[in-house]
Amino acid sequence: MTVTDPESAHADAERRMDGAVEHVRRELAGVRTGRASINLLDSVRVEAYGTQMPLNQVASLSVPESTLIVAAPFDPSQITAIENAIRNANLGLNPSNDGKVIRIPVPTLTDERRKEMSRLVHKLSEEGRTSVRQVRRDTNDALKRLLKNHELSEDDERRALEDIQKLTDTHIHAIDNLQKAKDAELLDR
Repeated sequence: MTVTDPESAHADAERRMDGAVEHVRRELAGVRTGRASINLLDSVRVEAYGTQMPLNQVASLSVPESTLIVAAPFDPSQITAIENAIRNANLGLNPSNDGKVIRIPVPTLTDERRKEMSRLVHKLSEEGRTSVRQVRRDTNDALKRLLKNHELSEDDERRALEDIQKLTDTHIHAIDNLQKAKDAELLDR
């Protein structure tokens, strides 16, 4: 999107920053905390019908208890492909099937694994913050170009830059809150 005035700059920046926060939210949902959650399997892709498909499109997922996920394939002939995809997804899960459904026990996390997951949460959060800052940088550059081309007054540019900084602070704060919540979830037994 081309920035033609402070309002379009704000709208574009807000849309892109919202996207960065939402991306972090989705990434953090997939981080294992020792509790069963179907979000844990969001990254799993299954080779089905000659193409890579998300697990939730080839099986119904449920969480009957806090340490178990059950995947019921829509097509029973896909059961081994689904089981292998989960095993190979590097999530530390070991699924087993009874011919009809796949049971995926979610083991409790060791202290070392919790710390490892916490480091991953911090890394994903920092990537999100970097993404938000990049949007701010791009927007500020666009506003400076408008000033240079005399399409914007210095006062309007200053106000727009302050506005973008407030927007940035709000979105970084949202990412910080997501990180704190995930850390608390990880470190509480």
